[in-house]
Amino acid sequence: MATGVATQPQPTHLLEVERVTKRFITSEGAITAVDDISFSIAPGEFVSIIGPSGCGKSTLFNIIGGLVGDYEGRVTVAGDIVSGTHPAIGMVFQEESTFPWRTVLENVAFPLEVSGVARQTRLERAEHFVSMVGLSGFGRRFPAELSGGMRQRVALARTLASEPRILLMDEPFAALDEQTRLLLGDKVLQIQQELKQTTLLITHNLTEAVQLSDRVLVMTYRPGRLKRVVGINLPHPRDSEVVSSDAFGHYVAEIWQDLREEASRGIRDDESRVLKAGAKR
Repeated sequence: MATGVATQPQPTHLLEVERVTKRFITSEGAITAVDDISFSIAPGEFVSIIGPSGCGKSTLFNIIGGLVGDYEGRVTVAGDIVSGTHPAIGMVFQEESTFPWRTVLENVAFPLEVSGVARQTRLERAEHFVSMVGLSGFGRRFPAELSGGMRQRVALARTLASEPRILLMDEPFAALDEQTRLLLGDKVLQIQQELKQTTLLITHNLTEAVQLSDRVLVMTYRPGRLKRVVGINLPHPRDSEVVSSDAFGHYVAEIWQDLREEASRGIRDDESRVLKAGAKR
């Protein structure tokens, strides 16, 4: 007869979002930002969420990251319920987030400094991640000396330096031109493949979503629900040959069909609100 302490079965998914609903109270009444959303992400998987403006993508990002509470449903990491910020989750935001008074190396080392990692150790780890994002030789530069794309790579390196189990990115390249976005997408995918990094990307860019993802989750216009999940069956590495292929273009067109319907709904809704506001004057 077998003896010993029974062990709990390990969850098959690293991140699970279960029936999450979030409502906000506004001057116009209660607004449901996201409605009954459920999905899971396996270890090492890259998933993108795409949807029209106003669909609740960023609200969902902030819920998963522990920055927004008071919602229905639950979010778990390896079975552990997320309540507030979680040490296994690292976040990269759209807004400029580097510290202008710190060098690149000092920026990347910052979370390790906060965690009490010894100076020499944290600088060595920072050097490693600065090199990983392709910024070797720029460690002593300040953010003002870098381009927007380079500063976003610093922010990415800083998040990766904490070695999060899950990387959340909220439209980190939205302010960049299309060529820079594609090149940074190559770098992100290279890093993700190298680290086997579980990643969730919020984006409104169709090409970016297909280029980077194993799956793309398409959201409806408000209230934000999951409309469809599209598996991206394209080979790695996804170089320029893959991005210019017919198969790649088919995925972009397929997702655009769903997205166009939802974006049109959003435009009609905005027009209706403007007309109503004008009628009250």
